[in-house]
Amino acid sequence: MRYLLLLVGLLATSNSFAQNFTLSGYIKDAKTGEALIGAVVAVSGAPARGTVTNVYGYYVLSLPAGTYDFQVSYLGYTMLKQSLIMRASQKLNIELKPAQQQLKEVLVTGEADDQRLRQSQMGVEKMNIATVNKLPILFGERDVLKSMQLLPGVKAGGEGQSGFSVRGGNLDQNLILLDDAPVYNASHLLGFFSTFNSDAIKDLTLHKGTAPANFGGRLASVVDVRMKEGNNQKYNVSGGLGLIASRLNVEGPIQEGRSSFLLSGRRTYADVFLRLNDDFANNSLYFYDFNAKLNYRLTDKDHIYLSGYFGRDVFSFDDQFGINWGNATGTLRYTRLISDKLFLNSSLIYSNYDYNIGFSTSALDININSGIEDWNIKQELQYFASNTQQWKVGYNVIYHTVTPGLVNAENTDISSLQKRGLESAAYVSHDWKPTERFNITSGLRVSHFAALGGSNYYTLDANRTVIDTFNPAGVAAQYAFLEPRIAVNYNLTTTSSLKTSYTRNTQHIHLVSNAIASTPTDRWLMTTNNVAPEIGDQFSIGYFRNFKENTYEFSVETYYKWMQNQLDYKDGANDQATVIDPELLFGDGRAYGLEWLFRKNKGRFTGWLSYTISRSERRIDGINKGAWYAARQDRTHDVAVVALYEISERFNVSAAWIYQTGNAVTFPAGKYNIADQVVWLYTERNGYRMPAYHRLDLGATYQLKPKRKYSSELAFSLYNAYGRQNPFLINFEQSATNPNRTVAVQTALFRWVPAVSWNFKF
Repeated sequence: MRYLLLLVGLLATSNSFAQNFTLSGYIKDAKTGEALIGAVVAVSGAPARGTVTNVYGYYVLSLPAGTYDFQVSYLGYTMLKQSLIMRASQKLNIELKPAQQQLKEVLVTGEADDQRLRQSQMGVEKMNIATVNKLPILFGERDVLKSMQLLPGVKAGGEGQSGFSVRGGNLDQNLILLDDAPVYNASHLLGFFSTFNSDAIKDLTLHKGTAPANFGGRLASVVDVRMKEGNNQKYNVSGGLGLIASRLNVEGPIQEGRSSFLLSGRRTYADVFLRLNDDFANNSLYFYDFNAKLNYRLTDKDHIYLSGYFGRDVFSFDDQFGINWGNATGTLRYTRLISDKLFLNSSLIYSNYDYNIGFSTSALDININSGIEDWNIKQELQYFASNTQQWKVGYNVIYHTVTPGLVNAENTDISSLQKRGLESAAYVSHDWKPTERFNITSGLRVSHFAALGGSNYYTLDANRTVIDTFNPAGVAAQYAFLEPRIAVNYNLTTTSSLKTSYTRNTQHIHLVSNAIASTPTDRWLMTTNNVAPEIGDQFSIGYFRNFKENTYEFSVETYYKWMQNQLDYKDGANDQATVIDPELLFGDGRAYGLEWLFRKNKGRFTGWLSYTISRSERRIDGINKGAWYAARQDRTHDVAVVALYEISERFNVSAAWIYQTGNAVTFPAGKYNIADQVVWLYTERNGYRMPAYHRLDLGATYQLKPKRKYSSELAFSLYNAYGRQNPFLINFEQSATNPNRTVAVQTALFRWVPAVSWNFKF
């Protein structure tokens, strides 16, 4: 780390001899004071002109003396233009005003215009929260994760599920961050809702290709979610009432212009309706979540943020069976502007995910407990060397405590079965624009993982049978890796570019599951002496083209990903075993595909068409006779058509049509009858397919007549408009009328699901 800091210092010293002045500052929303992430700052007449703001809304430009035309733009805001005279370094904080729909002559633009064309990184998608709020969604609940599943390369885990797979990766291979805190299970109600309340979300960025070096620990993707900071100008209250859930969001200044707060909550009330029936009065079925954020500007250079999330799902049946699970996160962040070009970010981060399943009988109480608790320290320096170069150096250290899914009938001490690990990394990242046509982002991440002593570890023989148990005082196993990454963008013309990238990632927290979609009973494991770290290498190349002044954009990307140490259950595994190591096998994985995206960004009619053709396969000795087999998330074809149309300033409609190849599944190939009991014969792993999945969703939003300080809208949606009975499960059963006959029984969840919600703001 000392060498990395010395490198930054040398760069800063060498840059001081350049005959340039520094223009820097923050770009914020004029109404709320929210920092605008990724706002475009452009200066005509300057060499290598232009930059974008970082995650705190901060920008830096180096300019020689002179007069320039300066402009700032951000999607959904009125562009700011003014003349700028540079005779010395100066601060220039900018406040952009949200564009008003009725002012048709105002030019509205933003980072989405051609930033995707010009940035070096591939597979980066930013979700516009305003667009998310217009899309038709299950039960009418706005959901950023489900909206993200409409993009190429992102596949839903199952019917209505918020879990997802990216470029052939498993569900656990996605790093989901909420203000830098990892969220291990980002779903409510068995996956039908995500944990992210859109009222509290400011920005979501998906990295499905080569993510910057400051991200690591997962093989497939990074979902970087940033919460709103709260309005520091005036108090606002917003929310909504839906058929099964309601939301309330309160924000405002603590000290006007200097500090603010945000409080946002959501709860379902299915349990209220259950109590109306005496047969279900003792049952519970609901979830709730709560977001909070405080921020305080100590000085013009120092800022403190404190954010947190807490969510819980509760289901119980007549005091005999119950299950509850949830996440809790907290982030304490301090940022300091050391100089105009050097930005420091220090964070203390906490994350906890746990679940509990309880059974109660007259003789015995049984509980199954599992969880992951993380403490994370992260520090980063961002150095704006010039208009053509930016550096990031940093480190983070995570202390993991993993409690496996344990059956605990006697309230015994489970500390000996808990696993503790120390995951650490140091990284350097460099953004460089050597010419007007080239953009290069390179980085190196050095990672280390140590499985710590103080709990039981196991020695296995060649047949993966436990032959010894040991409890070391120090380190049970440790691993170190170099994780290089590079992304190159070459601008063929002003409207087209060619990109390529390579990245290596490692992963030390793993999920094993027999289900397609994420469930709270899935087992999380840590890298140990028997569970090897997962390693992934991905290469991708793509062509990008914009048309008609960035009104339309087209892209095609292809990728190949090689994965090592992929884990799966062996045939006939006991997935509830206390010691899970002998039940697992390890091998290789590969995923490859081609992704198309055509999108219209401007006008009354907007939307996109995405198509992905891909494969995701595994090869593990002991499974499928050592041959390649389809991973559970493998789907060859994936199509999404999204259309949004603004009929008037107060009325808009939307539609989304989805088609997907059925998931790979393992069905019985035959059966035996032993002692009048049917025993199913399974041969090829994931050798069969569910039927193809497709549906049409419709939505409409009507803004009621606004008052001076109050506005509201009605949102309508129809999920699965043509009533397709998509199979959620297919079970094989012995026929009740003919014992020699086997029947397949299909279960479909949702045929038609209409919904209406009322949203308000004042």
